[in-house]
Amino acid sequence: MSRLRAMSPRRSYDQYCSAARALDTVGDRWTLLIVRELLAGPRRYTDLHADLPGVSTDVLASRLKDMERDGLATRRRLPPPGAAYVYELTGRGGELLPVLQALGTWGEGELGERRPTDALRAHWFALPLLRGLEGEGLGGGGGVVEVRLAEGEFHLFVGAEGGPVYGYGPALVEPDTRLGLDTDTCTAIAQGELTVFDAVRAGRIDVSGDGAVAKALREA
Repeated sequence: MSRLRAMSPRRSYDQYCSAARALDTVGDRWTLLIVRELLAGPRRYTDLHADLPGVSTDVLASRLKDMERDGLATRRRLPPPGAAYVYELTGRGGELLPVLQALGTWGEGELGERRPTDALRAHWFALPLLRGLEGEGLGGGGGVVEVRLAEGEFHLFVGAEGGPVYGYGPALVEPDTRLGLDTDTCTAIAQGELTVFDAVRAGRIDVSGDGAVAKALREA
């Protein structure tokens, strides 16, 4: 990908209000969804584009450039043999996690039935499931939780402070806990209709591993 064109001036609501100032920075279409993807750690432009169906290459490039300017993300080159450029969140960008989690909670009732036009990636359930686990008071136990769905795998860093909060595919280290569940169960948790503990009690989540999260769930 060629280096991006000169940035356009940032639009502003011109209101002396912290909410308005925040929306000046993250209120553009796609910005918060790019943050959602980068909460998994460094990502290449092509991977971001693949996991943000519907965004044009021009808009994605523009949003990433804006995020660099506003101190939310950085771009760096991986050392050989990778030698690719990746984008990652800054500390300031990572502080948007609770904002996304609050939006997710607020939007639980908006999910409804999946429409034929709705795209789906397994890792889009990472933040709702993390909310569910931490809502059960399991954030303090922490650990790496690997999640298996028919659509794919991802892993969560429960109780993590700084750095990625989830990752794509199987965990790169031996996970403390493994969870197996179907998309309907994940959807019910994301909609706020089912808690993680209730799903375990109902036999809708298979739990394995010796980590604190696994032990707490088996005792549910």
